[in-house]
Amino acid sequence: QVQLVESGGGLVQAGGALRLSCAASGLTFSSYAMGWFRQAPGKEREFVASISWYGSSTRYADSVKGRFTISRDNAKNTVYLRMNSLKPEDTAVYYCAAKSTVATTWGYWGQGTQVTVSS
Repeated sequence: QVQLVESGGGLVQAGGALRLSCAASGLTFSSYAMGWFRQAPGKEREFVASISWYGSSTRYADSVKGRFTISRDNAKNTVYLRMNSLKPEDTAVYYCAAKSTVATTWGYWGQGTQVTVSS
């Protein structure tokens, strides 16, 4: 059974930083691209960042480029999202997701972790 468990969310002031973690189990982690998505109240879930299975390629939403960094540790089956210079508009539930190398959609999702940025 595949499980993705996010942690590291919380309340932070604008300009602050947080690091989210997502621990994966039940899958061959190094065979999956990993991604972070977020959903703010009343809005649709949106893409934040992704990283290829060996970490050689990363992508970011324009809204977080230069502030967020995605990374992974295949030895620990964990993906991270370092978030710097946080803004109130970054407030959302953050989800990690996994996509196998042969898939076109994100097949597995975590339960989410709340990030709240106060102004």
